[in-house]
Amino acid sequence: MARASHETRLVTVFAGNVRRLRRERGLSQEELAEAAGVHRTYVGMIERGEKNVTIYNIERIAIALDVPPGSLLE
Repeated sequence: MARASHETRLVTVFAGNVRRLRRERGLSQEELAEAAGVHRTYVGMIERGEKNVTIYNIERIAIALDVPPGSLLE
């Protein structure tokens, strides 16, 4: 049976790291979204663990946060 994205540990880790780093950098969700080239609501959905993010968008978000992509999954 398929699991909801919020039930997957890695999605939860990614969501928490994005939120923590965004806040540490003093960015709003809208500012992060603009820097990463994604929609503002998408960032909120990521931070709530509601989205299964593609590798492409992981890289875009990592670049916007100035971190290595892999660090968002640790």
